[in-house]
Amino acid sequence: MAPGTGGIESPTLGQARKQLRRYELEDQIDPQAVLVAVRLLSTGTKLNQAAEAHFARFGLSTGRYRLLAALEDEDGELAPSQLAEVLGVTRATVTGLIDGLEQQGLVCRRASAEDGRALIVVLTARGADKLREVAPEHFGRLQSMVGGLTQRERTTFLDLLDRISQGITALTD
Repeated sequence: MAPGTGGIESPTLGQARKQLRRYELEDQIDPQAVLVAVRLLSTGTKLNQAAEAHFARFGLSTGRYRLLAALEDEDGELAPSQLAEVLGVTRATVTGLIDGLEQQGLVCRRASAEDGRALIVVLTARGADKLREVAPEHFGRLQSMVGGLTQRERTTFLDLLDRISQGITALTD
């Protein structure tokens, strides 16, 4: 049951059961667990696509926005290796993001005051202005996205996301 295949937007419990029967796994695997995981993967894909469209309105990508926000959270400067760690991406990915943001004038590289041989990435005034420009619409749209949930549901959802995040290694181990 691959997300988004066969033109079916939301897999059903019946489809999960059918696939488990096909592979003779119905006695070993809970179809509801499969359904939750598949819908989560599908939603993640849709969310990534929507986020890219959202940030494109501002001339950014999700990665570029996250890098700018990470710099702002750390008083405007970090080493590329620290950015890679904070963003959970490779150094090569960070280098590409920095290159693009530098071309836009939103960040710059400079020698570290602590170690002149090391480079740090600095949020420029233009970068800070971009974040201020994006903030009202960005945060308003985020609130609207989860607007159908009560505060209690959001609290429960955050707990569930934390627990699912702990299980993500099941796909990578």
